[in-house]
Amino acid sequence: MTELPLASCCPPVLVDALTEDDAAQAAGAFKALADPVRLRLLSLIAAAGEACVCDLPALVDRSQPTVSHHLKVLADAGLVEREQRGRWAWFRVRTDHLAELRTALLPPTA
Repeated sequence: MTELPLASCCPPVLVDALTEDDAAQAAGAFKALADPVRLRLLSLIAAAGEACVCDLPALVDRSQPTVSHHLKVLADAGLVEREQRGRWAWFRVRTDHLAELRTALLPPTA
């Protein structure tokens, strides 16, 4: 697994209390990741670097509308970004946002 660079935009949960807005944003992202299909989609997209929506239904054994719904949830949570190329949408993982979530949970360094 590739190490993500650490971002310093969010205070670690174990050091400082999150603001209400930061907590709501992080909770939304963690909620999106709590679904096994969405977590698998995120993993597939991350492993490929980017993925066309046309290829994903077969990889997760779900219908195209179901995959599109899950991708919308991931995009709304800021975890993936979408780019339209002709008739197909391509998705990339927003590593900056994942790094923020990771940083928020890290214990303080000595």
